[in-house]
Amino acid sequence: MRKLTAIISVLIMFTAAANLARAERIKDIATIQGVRGNPLSGVGLVVGLAGTGDQSLPSQRMLTNVLRRSDLVFSPDDLPTGSIAMVMVTAELGPFDHVGKKIDVDVSAIGDADSLQGGVLLLTELKGADGQVYATAQGSIFLGGFAATGEAATATKNHPTVGRIPGGAYVERSEIATFIENIAGKQYVTLNLRNEDFTTANRMTTAINQLFPNQAHTVDASSVRVKIPPEYDREKVAFFVDSITQQEVKVDMPAIVVINERTGTIVVGEKVGISTVAISQGSLVVKVKESAMVSQPQANFSDNPGQTVAVPDTSIGVSESQGYLIPVNRVVTVSELAKALNAIGATPRDLIAIFNALKQAGALQAELKIM
Repeated sequence: MRKLTAIISVLIMFTAAANLARAERIKDIATIQGVRGNPLSGVGLVVGLAGTGDQSLPSQRMLTNVLRRSDLVFSPDDLPTGSIAMVMVTAELGPFDHVGKKIDVDVSAIGDADSLQGGVLLLTELKGADGQVYATAQGSIFLGGFAATGEAATATKNHPTVGRIPGGAYVERSEIATFIENIAGKQYVTLNLRNEDFTTANRMTTAINQLFPNQAHTVDASSVRVKIPPEYDREKVAFFVDSITQQEVKVDMPAIVVINERTGTIVVGEKVGISTVAISQGSLVVKVKESAMVSQPQANFSDNPGQTVAVPDTSIGVSESQGYLIPVNRVVTVSELAKALNAIGATPRDLIAIFNALKQAGALQAELKIM
């Protein structure tokens, strides 16, 4: 009960904070169309492992190919196992990453390696979806965990087969984002809302037009197109984009309740309300206890005295607390809704059942999403 009260209190505090400052910058609620990263990937080889590498043949064959580039010819059977690992190397090329810039890479084992701890990634080409090489990666791998193995015990923390190389790749070819649209001889910038909503999109249009009159219009629930004034040439476009994205907009939030039944997590939107209803809340408790009894047969006058065995014994107890039919008046804010549900002593699992029942009864004035 104390845990539920603490959760409700935090929920109320967030609601109070939202009521005090409900305006958000456009740059925090929208993205600029065309400004996006590009995923890169490549298959590489990690060396220097202390017996925790691959034991399979593909990694040995890959090493022979690497050595062949140095005019060294070996058979896969000539190379030891355990010190190398075949890995998948991934990275993201940013929208404004120029040639020569360093980017972070992730390294993941794709063979049967136990750990990449202490390993070094050999030079690996990272390609985009078009098959072109955009970066080259190399360096020592840093893990967020470890793996230690002895003869009779093993200790593992996090995932030792996945690591990261900060700044481990150099950009060899840039893919600079194009975010300016040319339509009928005029230039435009399109802003896409992270959470589509007509009300928020219209408010964003109004805020931009207050700064630059008649330059913005709402395309749909997720997009606002802004015309770049003629005085803002290519060298000043960045100042224009910065000016419009700094404007603050009051975000409209739909009435929604999100429930994750696996974890018992409930998120209630600000404008969720319930109609006047009466709720009966009771808790059913089932206790199952397993124990073992020793069976010792008594056969004093028999040639077969029997055998002593352990017999399982199960006891089940079922109890149900008294439920009350509690009227709940119509509420219109998260704070009032939280207080109403807290008053009936509902646990998170009870709340899930209550919200589902309210939806079925038509008393929940919100969309119910179950994950």
